[in-house]
Amino acid sequence: MPLPPGVDAPVPGPPGPPPPGSRTVRTDDGVDLHVEFDGLAGGGGAGGDAAPVTVVFSHGFTARLAEFDVHRPALRDRVRLVFWDHRGHGRSGWTRLTAATIDRTGRDLGQVLDAVVPEGPVVLAGHSMGGMSIMALARQRPELFGTRVVGAFLIATSSGGLVSSGVLGRWVTAVRKLHLLGLWLRGLQLIAPLLERFRRRGTRVGRWFTRRYLFGRHDADRADVRVVQDLLEETPTTVTLAFWATFLDHDEVAALPVLGRVPTTVVAATDDRLTPVDHGRRLAELLGDDAELVVVPGAGHSVNLTRTAVVDGALSDLLDRVDDRLRAPRAG
Repeated sequence: MPLPPGVDAPVPGPPGPPPPGSRTVRTDDGVDLHVEFDGLAGGGGAGGDAAPVTVVFSHGFTARLAEFDVHRPALRDRVRLVFWDHRGHGRSGWTRLTAATIDRTGRDLGQVLDAVVPEGPVVLAGHSMGGMSIMALARQRPELFGTRVVGAFLIATSSGGLVSSGVLGRWVTAVRKLHLLGLWLRGLQLIAPLLERFRRRGTRVGRWFTRRYLFGRHDADRADVRVVQDLLEETPTTVTLAFWATFLDHDEVAALPVLGRVPTTVVAATDDRLTPVDHGRRLAELLGDDAELVVVPGAGHSVNLTRTAVVDGALSDLLDRVDDRLRAPRAG
């Protein structure tokens, strides 16, 4: 797909060819999304068994599907696994600036479901922006929830209000009142190619930023920090600044009653500086009685990496709840 006018080509993403068995899903606006698979095969068995549950993972902002690699061993013998890269991330294609929104990634998630999980029960799992994409899909296609989508797993995410307080929140409020926010964001997007051209990766400053904002105060192993830094720095500045504006207006509270139709687990970390723990608590409260909240003390935004066993356990518990719900009609 041709790049938008005035936008430089992003730097290459992951090195080497895509893994065997990968698939490309082309969206209705022409962006190619990279999809990978693991775990049980889809479809019913020879004896007429029901299709296994499929867990579809949506990664966080400026990451890619590899952030979920740590969860594959605990899940691949139980469920079918689907991973995909958001537009502009990983091995997926670039996008127009105006389509770099959570609303659009929600639509992308729906089109991935239509293409690679056309039947059978689905649990949606999302970290950070991936969780927000799930909320957007619930708003856009409520008919999927309680029928095809039978559970949701939300890690370190928020339903809105991420910049409603603090210095940044006051600054954004002031710029909005002056009707300059759109101009400022457009200016950032226009200079992004220049910033990308002179960007340095693997720096100490980058490690400090990663350590401070992606990890908790006491859970940052040096090797883990480097892994996350390398992962995030694969994403070009053009992508980062194109998507950044969507977080200012993110508000999916209205979608939560739809999401609340199915068993849901919210994982929140007490030292998360990007999506603070209070956002997780509020999210679980608004989702209702079928939501469970797992608060991880001392963990930061990369809680799925630093507390993998805790997150795996929470997801396993959710799958147990989903299995119970799926068996209930037959038991009656």
